[in-house]
Amino acid sequence: MSPYNSQTPAEEVARDCRDAIANKTVLVTGVSPGGLGAEFAKVIAVHRPSLIILASRDQLKAQQTANEIAGIAPEVPTRLLKLDLASQVQVRNAAKEVLAYDEHIDVLVNNAGVMASPFALSEDSVESQFATNHVGHFLFTNLIMSKMVGSGKPSRVVNVSSNGHLLGPVRFHDWNFDNGKNYDPWLAYGQTKSANMLFSVSLAQRLGRQGLTSVSLHPGTIQTNLARGTWDEMFKSLVEWFTLLGYFRGGHGDIPWKTLSQGVATHVFAAFHPSLTPSENNGSYLQDCTISKQEDVRSWARDPIEAEQLWKLTEEIVGEKFEYWK
Repeated sequence: MSPYNSQTPAEEVARDCRDAIANKTVLVTGVSPGGLGAEFAKVIAVHRPSLIILASRDQLKAQQTANEIAGIAPEVPTRLLKLDLASQVQVRNAAKEVLAYDEHIDVLVNNAGVMASPFALSEDSVESQFATNHVGHFLFTNLIMSKMVGSGKPSRVVNVSSNGHLLGPVRFHDWNFDNGKNYDPWLAYGQTKSANMLFSVSLAQRLGRQGLTSVSLHPGTIQTNLARGTWDEMFKSLVEWFTLLGYFRGGHGDIPWKTLSQGVATHVFAAFHPSLTPSENNGSYLQDCTISKQEDVRSWARDPIEAEQLWKLTEEIVGEKFEYWK
């Protein structure tokens, strides 16, 4: 049983995992100041990782986070990586840059994302939330996989999902919402969060024997810059959806809000805790630094058959196959 709970600060988990953090090369996507990725990077920096790679489409914001890390842990090097997950061309360019690094990537935290944005298509004609939250991370992760496995060293991929997966499954036959004709921003968001979880299931199945551990997680309810728009209005519409789907039968007034530190505690746990290994709890979904019970996770977000179906669909979308020995 985990010694942590929903109120555990990330600093406590990081202290407990300090030996696992030390001397690791960590790449985290989505690192704008005030967000979960930046907070995660700052929390682990005090425990002397060998390098923190800050991947962001906005290099000025990434530099601000790098400056904050320098103020906390000046001895820890950081490196900026331009990564626009909505563009497959730019994802491929970023991956080429990573492949040229000398360092082995010990931990990849796929944290970047958008939430409930208006309908738009990416330059690759993919619905923008699906493109950013899932397809871009799928492509980037697979393209840099040789930097993570094959060296004999264990590695981890953490996919930041959320309880938004409760909103619905991956729409395998209509993932673009009929090019916006039947688009709902929250259903589109839910699709991406289910996809994040299925991606971890697939990575665990395909690469567990090569020393890779992959998990997904729900950070909790935190007001961050992920939501581009008026937060009160967005939260109200989200509550309406959850109520319609029957998740708030007892009311929603007791939703536990978290601080940023409490929100990234599960990031730290997922990235470094020794209870997660290639052979133990691989592919799990975490919440409050604890492995979620199966009954708390919708079948569409943990089913290995749907995970395989999503893998093949995403290969079609990016125009490239990624085959590993299972």
